[in-house]
Amino acid sequence: MNSSSVVVLDYEPVTFKNKTDKFKQNWGRYLSSYIFGFFPILQWITRYNTSWMLQDMIAGGTVGMVLVPQGIAYAKIANLDPQYGLYSSFAGACFYCLFGTSKDISIGPITVVSLLVGRAVTNVTTAHPEITGPEVAVFLSVLVGIITMLMGMIRLGILVDFIPAPAIAGFMTGSAITISLGQWGKLTGIKLDTHQAPYLIVGEFFSSLGGIRVDIAFGLTCLIALYAIKHFSTKLATRWPKFKQSLFYFGIMRNGTIVIMGTFISFCINVHDPTASAFKIIKSVPSGFDAIGVPNMSLNIMSEIGDVLPSIIIILVLEHISVAKAFGRASDYTIDSNQEILAIGVTNLVGSFFGSYPGTGAFSRTAIMARSGAKTPLSSAFSAIIVVLALYVLTPAFYYIPEAALAAVVIHAVSDLISSPKYVKELYNTSKLEFLVFASAVLITIFDGIEDGIYTAVALSLIIMLFNLARPKVEVMARSPLDPTSKSTLAIPASNDFYSSSQHYIYFDEQDPHFQTQIEPLPPGVVVLRINNALLYPNSNYVTESIIATAKKRTRQGETEENKKELLWTQSLDASKNNHLPLLEAVVLDFSSVSRIDSTALQMLSSAREQLDRYSSHAVEWHFTGVVNSQVRSDLLLFGFGTMEDSEGMASSSTSNSTLYASSCVSGTTAATKPSPKEEDSEKIQEVTFKDSPEVINQNSIIDNDNNDKELQVQEQKPEQQHMSESYYADPMDVENIIHSYYMEDTKFSQIIVDPHNYLPRDRHPCFHWDVDSAVRSICERWSSRRPPPILLPPPSGSSSSNSSTTGSS
Repeated sequence: MNSSSVVVLDYEPVTFKNKTDKFKQNWGRYLSSYIFGFFPILQWITRYNTSWMLQDMIAGGTVGMVLVPQGIAYAKIANLDPQYGLYSSFAGACFYCLFGTSKDISIGPITVVSLLVGRAVTNVTTAHPEITGPEVAVFLSVLVGIITMLMGMIRLGILVDFIPAPAIAGFMTGSAITISLGQWGKLTGIKLDTHQAPYLIVGEFFSSLGGIRVDIAFGLTCLIALYAIKHFSTKLATRWPKFKQSLFYFGIMRNGTIVIMGTFISFCINVHDPTASAFKIIKSVPSGFDAIGVPNMSLNIMSEIGDVLPSIIIILVLEHISVAKAFGRASDYTIDSNQEILAIGVTNLVGSFFGSYPGTGAFSRTAIMARSGAKTPLSSAFSAIIVVLALYVLTPAFYYIPEAALAAVVIHAVSDLISSPKYVKELYNTSKLEFLVFASAVLITIFDGIEDGIYTAVALSLIIMLFNLARPKVEVMARSPLDPTSKSTLAIPASNDFYSSSQHYIYFDEQDPHFQTQIEPLPPGVVVLRINNALLYPNSNYVTESIIATAKKRTRQGETEENKKELLWTQSLDASKNNHLPLLEAVVLDFSSVSRIDSTALQMLSSAREQLDRYSSHAVEWHFTGVVNSQVRSDLLLFGFGTMEDSEGMASSSTSNSTLYASSCVSGTTAATKPSPKEEDSEKIQEVTFKDSPEVINQNSIIDNDNNDKELQVQEQKPEQQHMSESYYADPMDVENIIHSYYMEDTKFSQIIVDPHNYLPRDRHPCFHWDVDSAVRSICERWSSRRPPPILLPPPSGSSSSNSSTTGSS
């Protein structure tokens, strides 16, 4: 790689007019893409084949047989008749395939949303007895559908990313415990007030143990059977792999199996007198879609559901997106969050005309769909077919389903929502603040209510996020040489300890314990800091104050009469304690983690620059490294950063194509204009590593540009320099044991190593650099070129005598 191929960075700013013109040219394509994006089915339906259909039928039918008993059970949690759970199951499964982007998602009623709907039904029917529960549920479905549809259409899926996993896990854990406690009464036949706080339900349950009925026989038996089937189907599948598929389907069908067995036993007991059952059964369920019609939009309902509606929307969106993303990653496909939110809205809005209440993607059913081998989103349509068959064929059998069996199904289902001890331990060890979010969500959900639990979790998460944004880590950087044995090749006593044209450094947090014994001081007056976040208005003041405080701590104030007059009452005129410190000369900021910067932060940086100029009594250089965003670079240039003025006030950079600030990393010179390839190559100086000698050995090398291998020709040396090099050269590399011919080529393994640092990308503006080492080296090289001519140190006595004897003999 020759010098003519060095990458020069100079981004052209994209103006608003450019963006407008581009939009005018492509607005038709953008509009058609936006509209057709609402129907992802159009992208794959033309490739649908028989093999996919067979897999979708198996997966969809399997989930449908799980969806029927779950829909009936979850409707009871929502204080609705069983058929409304089936209506919700049908609507979600039927219409999702038209708008969804996940092949595994199964939309329908879920436990947490059913509990919230039940709270809303109770609130409205208590305040307005003339309004029925189904009317409240359908009204909620309409509002949820409209709101989530708008969220999807205007692409607000990004809002989901503001709620972290610990908040969701804590809320889900608290909700699962709340739902389980609410089912204790149905499981045992005790009549409990499930609308009170969960801890009060526990107290009422133990105080009413004398009211246990025969329902407990069905409830506990079904619950134990569910866990037994789950455990043994997994264990036996491991022991007998040839029955793995059969045991898998038997395991996922356990809910339906238990409900069928419980219903059959109930039928045998109550067949002669169904009205005098000794335990609770769900009784008559109307056949077909009995609730089809236009929803009743009463404003009286709106006034009573205001506190529940936001919670329902948050849970619908969060659970659906998190489940869809999780299974998308597992199956190696990508889901569109905005489109998924739109799909939730459409299914709920259309479902309201069928009498459904709000539903979303459920983790348990989605896992079954994925493991059953679903190939496309059309698999959910086959689940809808099973629900329709149940509504029209099986409703007479629903009469005898024991409520205790349904309670066992609910408790078994929500147990999967409780976070495992392993997750809680990992969360605690990782972040105490996130563990606080998790614990707060669990405790408030249990002791206060589901709505307050989700609001608290979201609020705490946002507070922590804003705090992390407002207080990013500003690291003060130190450095360590890559080659600790290398000595300086510049014979300049004033800078020997700080700059070597052959030495390179790594920069790190000065508090890092791994490098404490290898830290080498920075050049005098240079301060290097790394900013580990975007620079925005919440953190701009903190970051700039940190920069100023660090600069003042490591340098002394410029001694001028004006500075003495401007001292504050808290400052002392006696600055002798800082006399040993250098004046501030340059501030180097590592911007590799700064992806954005706003106007407030730019103004604060400008103010900090002015303040440090007054503090130092001269203009301080500001250098930026690792600027990864072209917009950040343009904004810095707009506020006067990136350029540099010399002592005469003349700009040392130019934005024209004819000038380039090119610092030679090996010669110690600074080029003001871009040299031609031949000039640049002819000026290369090869570096030689010494063991002990501090002297400078100048070697003139010629690089053959016509030769692709860049063979290094024989270098000319003075006799005394040749003798000195023989004494101080490092041991040559031993390549005798390297077998492959690639490693035996002289051009690849030369004792004379060309410094590759000179070929790093360079910016047209002198204060933008590829990395921190480039910035510090360019500062040192420029300062070195302004110092008096170097004073060559005499060679060691042994070397001198040897040289003289050699010269004499010659």
